[in-house]
Amino acid sequence: MTNHPVRFFPALLLLFALPAAAASSELLPSARRLQTTPEQFAPGRCVVYGERGESLVAPEYFVRGRVAAARVEERRLAVCPQVAGKGFEQYSRDEFNRLVLAQPCVSADKYVRDIQLGIVRLRVAQWETPHARQAATAGRLYRGMFIDRELKEGMEIELEADLLGTCDE
Repeated sequence: MTNHPVRFFPALLLLFALPAAAASSELLPSARRLQTTPEQFAPGRCVVYGERGESLVAPEYFVRGRVAAARVEERRLAVCPQVAGKGFEQYSRDEFNRLVLAQPCVSADKYVRDIQLGIVRLRVAQWETPHARQAATAGRLYRGMFIDRELKEGMEIELEADLLGTCDE
């Protein structure tokens, strides 16, 4: 019995299809932004992350700094952590932080998938954070903290590119 090349064709197709499938993970807006406007995230560029306070027009709380690095990273979206018996609005700061650190995440196993994120690492220069108790579960900034880390000049934090704006030099 001779091996016929056509018999290996399905195996070859599978072999070539696997890398293509892996490379076709969903691009989130942050990854698209890094790909379409990389100059906005060049090392040394000024960027700002802002959160709204009482003002509905402009961010009241912010972290401003300079880009240290930017990359597109593949990640598996997992199911978001939940606290039994509590709605999101009832979370403590620690419970809220656990959720933020898991993001982006999905609500159920059926939505788990591979995605690509645009991540920007920035070196912190300035910040303003809320202190009111109701702000504890309103955003990443709270009482001098970025999520669960005390903000310090020169420290590095990472955010998705689509959450950042550019700032004046």
